[in-house]
Order: sequence, then C-alpha cells, then structure tokens
Amino acid sequence: MNNSNMQIFGEVLFDHFPDGSVVLGGAPFNVAWHLQAFKQNPCFISRIGEDDTGAAVQAGMENWQMDLSGLQHDARHPTGAVQVKIERGEPSYSIMPEQAYDFIDAGQLPANATGGLLYHGSLALRNAVSRQALARLKQNHRGPVFLDVNLREPWWDKAEVLFWADQADWVKLNHLELRALQAGSDDFDVAMQAFLAEHRLQGLVVTRSEKGAVAINADGQRAAAVPVKALQVVDTVGAGDAFASVLMLGIHLDWPLQLILERAQTFASGIVGRRGATVQDAGFYRSFVEAWGL
Repeated sequence: MNNSNMQIFGEVLFDHFPDGSVVLGGAPFNVAWHLQAFKQNPCFISRIGEDDTGAAVQAGMENWQMDLSGLQHDARHPTGAVQVKIERGEPSYSIMPEQAYDFIDAGQLPANATGGLLYHGSLALRNAVSRQALARLKQNHRGPVFLDVNLREPWWDKAEVLFWADQADWVKLNHLELRALQAGSDDFDVAMQAFLAEHRLQGLVVTRSEKGAVAINADGQRAAAVPVKALQVVDTVGAGDAFASVLMLGIHLDWPLQLILERAQTFASGIVGRRGATVQDAGFYRSFVEAWGL
C-alpha cells in the first residue's frame, strides 16, 4: 500500500545517446526517481513491455525501492525508447511511436492513487488509451494537478495542451513553449500573466535555460532564480525534470515560492554535471535531503 501524497503519471523510456550509452529516463519517471530519493515515496503510474528493457526498468525501480503498484506490463508493445542527438550542447530527441507507455490501461490503475499532488506531462498523452487512463485518474483525484509541458515534435497538439492546462493547478514549461502556446504578446511577463489568468492556475513556472527560471502565482507573487555559475555541464538531458521534481516537493511541503525556485535551480544545476537524467548514487541526493530537512 502506497502512503505517498504524490502520483506521477506518464512515460518511462530509455534514452539512447550517440556514444552508445543507454540511460533510463522519461520526464515523469525522472521526476518520480528524484522524489523517491527525497523520501516522498511517489506512486509512479506507467507501462513497460515484456522485454529486456522493461525488466531493466522494473529492476531499477526495485533497487531504488520505488513503489511498483502503478507499473503495468504490456505483452504487445515495447518499452519506450528515444534516440538522443546532442547538437551544439543541446539535446534533440527522436521518439519512437507505439510504445508501452502509450497504452496505460485505465482498468489497471492503482485503486489507492486518489489524493495529494498529481503530476503528468504531455508526451504520454499522444495516444487515446493513455489519455483515457489519465482522465480516469483525474476523475478520482482529490488534490492539485501539476502539468509539466514537454512539446516534442510531432507529438503534440496546441488545443489539447491548452485543454490540459485548463485542468491543471500548476504548469511548468520553457520560454519557447510559452511562446508557442500563448499568442498575442512578445513581452515575457505579460505572456506569463495572461497564461496564468486564462487557465486559472495557482502557479506558473517558466524555465529560460541559462537565464534561469521565473515563477508567478495566483497571489500575485513573482520569484526568479538563475543557475549557479562555472558549472561543468556534461549534458542538459533531464535538467527540466530535476527542476520539476523540486517544484513538486516544494508545493507539497508548502515552501515559499522564492525558496522553491532557488532550490529547484540548485538541484537542476547539480544534475547537468551528470550523464543522463537520473543519478543512481544515493549519496548525490544526501546533501539536498540534509540541507532541506527532508
């Protein structure tokens, strides 16, 4: 029985890098992984194939002592895979279609996943089957919804993403995604305020790569944080997911908005010094756990 107040819904997949390395990932999985390291015991809801990579996902979750009650198995579709290219330091992604995470079954959702904070992205909703599962989850859910926008060509539709924003309480996206979704203003702050108001959000967070991040909330507060300078950047894959995991943590623990943003930025800055989006060394997380009193 899961005693967490967090449900994380969406894809788990393997990122295949140009150097031949393969790293476990997928934005929702990465967020759940970090939250587990932060002692939150989230319920991760996804689907894997009955293949070697699916077995590796389950083994990784077991080793990290994650809750497996939301992990479904699919005999017909493969575990998710993404080809990552790094060009001028920025990752680009080739995302395979018809993956197991596209077929999360509403009938197999964990019965106890009803309260607290619910996280979902946009990629896993490209298929109607997983969309139906999320709709069922939301029907039974009591608590705030956090939408982490990840616009990945060609797997998104503007009207659908805005519909999910209408159903969310918190939204995180990057400055390019804000521009793609919020017509009408080239002024960054005006666009943020308009998005917050139009979708009646509790909070909106926009990341701006090397410029850091800005957050606003329904109470009229504004917060900003910039990255730590002189970082050794190995790759930026998963930096946004690291950031989102601390946003989730801070919302859940009711930290002040400025503190949430500063801690999220600090943690994301630590992740870019590692290959891939997750770190399998519990020691990496210890300083954050201790500093934040978790």
